[in-house]
Amino acid sequence: MPHILIVEDDTDINNSTAEYLRRQGCLCSQAFSGTEGRLLWQAGGIDLLLVDLMLPGLSGSALIAEIRQSSQTPVIVLSAKAELSDKVELLGSGADDYLTKPYQLEELWARILVQLRHASAAPAETFLQYREWVLNLEERTLIAAGHPVSLTAHEFRIVELLASRPKRVFTKRQIYESVWREEYAVEDKTITVHISNIRAKLRPSGTEGYIQTVWGIGFKLAEA
Repeated sequence: MPHILIVEDDTDINNSTAEYLRRQGCLCSQAFSGTEGRLLWQAGGIDLLLVDLMLPGLSGSALIAEIRQSSQTPVIVLSAKAELSDKVELLGSGADDYLTKPYQLEELWARILVQLRHASAAPAETFLQYREWVLNLEERTLIAAGHPVSLTAHEFRIVELLASRPKRVFTKRQIYESVWREEYAVEDKTITVHISNIRAKLRPSGTEGYIQTVWGIGFKLAEA
């Protein structure tokens, strides 16, 4: 189930695109400004972005530039601009594809599938390291200070999310929606319970303190 982030300030276009993609089996997150799009992107778990250029808060071009500083996640631009020079400039600045409005949803879906195939064929990082943690992303295993740590699939994805952005504070909602890829229920204690279980499993390695609680917000990794 690919997770697609739609960053489009036109409510009708955003909602109709999301509705269509959900019927194709996608998980969709919707942002109606560039700033909101950046926050959802930073929460992690996005497989592809659809980005309008003329956005309130943060422009589509600026959002793409920020994403390209740390990620090659596919980005398809949706814009009313149809000049060849605009398309060339965007593709050169980091966008992977370009679709001019108004567009057919069937054509958009075909282009999304192409980009997802390209992304899945690209070589991925095998290991992620944070202090005394070594995560094998291919085998989904964690070694903490030389100790193998047996994690469930959801526990591993929580640790992977935190380790991928060690300076970022993640809210419970952001962790839940990134790991479970479904809407977070208010007052749900799932994340708290999972963090507690992860810490217990890390205790023999002496690294349980790596995961810090930020009271009233969520969780982050401790500064080295």
